Amino acid sequence: MRLTFLGTGSAMPTGTRFQSGLLLEDGSDRLLVDCGSGVLHALERTDVGYEGVDTVLLTHHHLDHVSDLDVFMKARWLAGDTDLTIAGPPGTRDLIEGLLDLHGYMRGRLDLTIDEVGVDEPFTLAGFDIEAMETRHSMQCFAYRFQAGGEEPALVYSGDSEAFTELIEFADRAAVLVHDCSFPDEVDVSNHPTPAQLGTVLDRAEAAVGRVYLTHLYPHTEGRHEEMLDSIAASYDGDVRFAADGLSVTIDPTES
Repeated sequence: MRLTFLGTGSAMPTGTRFQSGLLLEDGSDRLLVDCGSGVLHALERTDVGYEGVDTVLLTHHHLDHVSDLDVFMKARWLAGDTDLTIAGPPGTRDLIEGLLDLHGYMRGRLDLTIDEVGVDEPFTLAGFDIEAMETRHSMQCFAYRFQAGGEEPALVYSGDSEAFTELIEFADRAAVLVHDCSFPDEVDVSNHPTPAQLGTVLDRAEAAVGRVYLTHLYPHTEGRHEEMLDSIAASYDGDVRFAADGLSVTIDPTES
């Protein structure tokens, strides 16, 4: 499985990070996870391109995770690639119908499938086996655990969330955990973790987690990466790194 960070930023632009988006690849299987502002451009910079992805999975419906959906739909229509599946938490159908109401000329242009997923049953999407759990955020948001190729190691993406034990344990035995770490420690914030909060929970959870990548980075974190990593390391001695737009990681058994 290959992970490419298309956007590692947040709702407040930094000038160097697009909003949330991940590209997962396993052979010919490709899945776009979240589609915030700038993600379409980032996707086109990859070898896959927007024409090579026909499935999108959303963690939730905040603008910085969905704002490129309508331009993604139009780009695929203009390119003649009209098959598209969009999946996400309950309310995803209403979200897409609302976009089509707003841009009425797009209605009927795509062979569109909309799926609403839940936490009760695992599901398969674009060749990936996926489990979901609900996070702690200001609207319903799902974290996802992805596996490809049967016994291949897992990738877990937190979506937007406070740090809490059950979420880290959801990532038990995952080779890679991509986790929200939006602000440095002095910011008083809910619905997202600070480094000290995340480090404490990583240490307390009964989970063996491989490499951790920090994402959903607000401008407040710029120039603060080393002290944020030190804050996490005060509680947790695992491998923690900052994600960056364009970073591509191969997830294999040696990382689990």
